[in-house]
Amino acid sequence: MTIPIVMDVDTGVDDACALLLAACHPGLDLRAVTCVGGNTVVDDVVRNTLTVLDVAGRADVPVARGAARPLLEEPVDARHVHGDDGMGDLGWEFSSRQPDERHAVELLRDLFLAAATDGEPITLVPTAPMTNVALLLRTYPQAAQGISRIVFMGGAARHGNATASAEFNVFHDPEAAAIVLDAAAELGIPVTMYGLDVFYEPVITRAEAERLVASGGHGPAELAGALIAFQCDRFGAPSATIGDAGAVCAVLDPQGLQCVSMPVRVELAGTWSRGRTIADARDWAGDLAHDPHGKAPATIEVALGVDARRYADLWLHSVHG
Repeated sequence: MTIPIVMDVDTGVDDACALLLAACHPGLDLRAVTCVGGNTVVDDVVRNTLTVLDVAGRADVPVARGAARPLLEEPVDARHVHGDDGMGDLGWEFSSRQPDERHAVELLRDLFLAAATDGEPITLVPTAPMTNVALLLRTYPQAAQGISRIVFMGGAARHGNATASAEFNVFHDPEAAAIVLDAAAELGIPVTMYGLDVFYEPVITRAEAERLVASGGHGPAELAGALIAFQCDRFGAPSATIGDAGAVCAVLDPQGLQCVSMPVRVELAGTWSRGRTIADARDWAGDLAHDPHGKAPATIEVALGVDARRYADLWLHSVHG
């Protein structure tokens, strides 16, 4: 049986790695991809997403343009990580296709309402700032009936990367992340956080990337290898993470992930900690009872360990075809 999924992305080198896995693996039924500004501006995200799906032979998957900026924050990007074009400056020929005419939130609404009617809920995998998802759940809460769970790449229980406290996707739009967690709690949507505690562990070596590139043909393997090689070059390292693709691996192979159920809230006010996902590991009711803030409304599965080689091999085998 295949798992129906929808991805919300800001493609992005590691989003591209995730899209290749979602588009190529026979165990997943990729229903749509929605785009949001993040790693690069939203129009580049749309172009990059269409390009990856074309390479994977998945022009059948609808792609929709979503929010161009965070709810409140001024937009920032991560081109210093992902290249000027947002996808590794590979010189790859970009797609000439146009996205779906609907706004991303409208496409998500239509898909999830149809899934609810059909009795076949869909897994939502955001690997980007969650602006689109926040807008969806607050504007069309009935769409939650068609969401089986949310597995998002973002946050961290221990430390950040955009700042010492905050991971980039949550830092980019912390209000959106807070809204999604609160709405999921209210609407009964299970949530898994695939954050920085595991993000960097599944890696592909430069030698493995070179073998993928050598496959040639401008197919998924060559693009996948080029994306890994770009990261190796950018960071001067002998290997590179599959990044966001790990969240897709978690949907395919949840046994490879070690999670702890914890209340989580997003810090919205701190000068040094804005955007931090605060995972509450306390286990004594007395402390909770005397906490003036109370327990966070959302209790979610927080990934704290991963079988890194297992996920790396899953990605390798899937993109190699």
